[in-house]
Amino acid sequence: MQASVGDELLVHGRTVGQHDRTARVLEVKGENGAPPYKVKFDDDGHEALMSPGPDTVVRHHGERR
Repeated sequence: MQASVGDELLVHGRTVGQHDRTARVLEVKGENGAPPYKVKFDDDGHEALMSPGPDTVVRHHGERR
């Protein structure tokens, strides 16, 4: 997985009733766009350091939805 500052991570809910979440990449801590990423979640403004798993999709900045 590779992401850049400004990209959006879409984290799919893994259990029944858990909704998808989106987070904006604030900082890339790994080399060449690799995780971990400092992110800010859109739904509650929480900031976290995350290494996304297979349930996460990168939406690159400027990419059509």
